[in-house]
Amino acid sequence: MGPMISWARGSVVVASLAAVWWLDADGAAWAVSSGVGAWASAPLLLAQLAPGTAELAAYRGLHAAAARDDVAEIEQLAASGADLNARDGHGRTALMVAAHRGAHAAAAALIAAGADLNALDHDRYDVLTIAAVRDDEALVRAAIAAGADPGLTTSPYAGTALIAAAHLGHDGVVRALIEGGTPLDHINNLGWTALIEAIVLGDGGPRHLATVEALVEAGAKLDLADRSGATPLGLARRRGHDAIVDLLEGAGATP
Repeated sequence: MGPMISWARGSVVVASLAAVWWLDADGAAWAVSSGVGAWASAPLLLAQLAPGTAELAAYRGLHAAAARDDVAEIEQLAASGADLNARDGHGRTALMVAAHRGAHAAAAALIAAGADLNALDHDRYDVLTIAAVRDDEALVRAAIAAGADPGLTTSPYAGTALIAAAHLGHDGVVRALIEGGTPLDHINNLGWTALIEAIVLGDGGPRHLATVEALVEAGAKLDLADRSGATPLGLARRRGHDAIVDLLEGAGATP
């Protein structure tokens, strides 16, 4: 049974990449867990699903080899004509399984064999977004070098791998995606850019500060507001993220 959420007030509940977020009347974002809200609390409801124990046990062929990081088996199956882009019940390819498992050798073998780097699972997650959420900078860089599209629209929130990484404060991944040419100012279906997500869903700590710094240095627009008209600077002030406020003001941002 899932967690019971019993908020009596607020405007909307949003299932984000790593949590269920409750947005109050002032636009403040809270992660909610069994009726208790806290800033940036532990993840509650994962929208990006890694293979579960039962799925891993049931895998055969390339999916099983990817999960085991078994390069020899992948190369043998690929040479025998196995479908490199076959899907499991959640729409995951073997390459996605390797990404979820952090199986870099398997991922490299599948990429070398010609696996589709831009395939989407049933929830519209691709290899880059999976790796971005896992904070797997090495795989992000390898996938981009091999042809993964850092501008692909992904997730049920019509975001990008950059937005996912910024949300979680994965600053190294953010820089890798920026270097790979990701669009900086993509707006998802929640009305948020990567910069806004880093502020609204971030904790204001060192990694989210580094994320905002990377986005600002790369030229992310500082005046793109959310649906309520709040700018990144205004949102950072509202959340008490003083270091981010100082950074944005120093870059010329206005409320």
